[in-house]
Amino acid sequence: MTETDGDEIRTANTLRERVGLGRVYSWFLLGGNRFVVTGLLAVTVFVTFVGISTLVVPSLQVAIRSADTIETMFSTMIGTVITGTTLVVTISQLVISQENGPLGDQRQRMSDAMDFRTYATELFDTAPEAEPAGFLAQLLEANVRRADALEECLADNGNDELRRQVGEFLDSLRDNADVALDDLDGEQFGTFAVLNAILNYNYAWKIYQVERLTDEFADSIDEDEREAFHRLETALTMFGPAREQIKTLYFQWELVDLSRYILYAAVPALVVAGAMLAFVGAPTFPGVTLGVPNITWVVGAAFTVTLVPFLLFLTYILRIVVVAKHTLAIGPFILRQSYGGE
Repeated sequence: MTETDGDEIRTANTLRERVGLGRVYSWFLLGGNRFVVTGLLAVTVFVTFVGISTLVVPSLQVAIRSADTIETMFSTMIGTVITGTTLVVTISQLVISQENGPLGDQRQRMSDAMDFRTYATELFDTAPEAEPAGFLAQLLEANVRRADALEECLADNGNDELRRQVGEFLDSLRDNADVALDDLDGEQFGTFAVLNAILNYNYAWKIYQVERLTDEFADSIDEDEREAFHRLETALTMFGPAREQIKTLYFQWELVDLSRYILYAAVPALVVAGAMLAFVGAPTFPGVTLGVPNITWVVGAAFTVTLVPFLLFLTYILRIVVVAKHTLAIGPFILRQSYGGE
């Protein structure tokens, strides 16, 4: 690939397209409601458990009659649920504890946040928004305004190749910003939609393109044009720390929610596991339904319920680690071979 290849200048407008994720896979890992994903996993576990219990020889019904299968299974699940819940809550509390500190540290954090807002004010036509989605939208609009200013500044430049490449790059930037702005419109922080919108905007690739163009066409750019490039690069670089801050806050928000939901799910899981230990044996549920022994339905359902805390943990952590992987670097570092990704 050559640096002047037009395909390298224009990139896809969403992270999913840039990394080649299928719609279903992307929904499962990122966009899907975590409760819905957890429910689908629970149904899959239940169906698989019942299917295997019915097909294997000897069947679960036979195994329960000849051994203490239920006692072994659910006594283990009780210990697992208690240990896992305690561990998850402890980890979440450690993450949250990073927000606590002496007055001096809190004052420095406040000073850094206000300094960033002061720098950002220079990019905006109005005062910075307090709500994260609105603030990010302002940054994207500032990127578009400075892209327009750069294109206008280069209108009389005599280098046709420079104007062609810059035009293609700026068209891609505006298209990408429009998609992100549409995704941010009306969204509230705490939902994945806000983070997803800013993940779609691959600012690092755009910074690289600005640096490449100013270097490759250095002899064709005058001081005013170089300043226009620099102003666009400044607006792009401001997006980086803003995205990282929103990502950090979102992770903390998700971990707090995860701890709460796991605590909620752990109580019925423990009750079900305890009830299975205390009251259920081979003769407790005689008969057959849909060709499957009733005891198999009951054990499968109980096993699935005791797994719900782990399935919740799995779905939340999957999204967190996928987002973390695709945002490891800040600035013009492209960590993947996929095109224009972050």
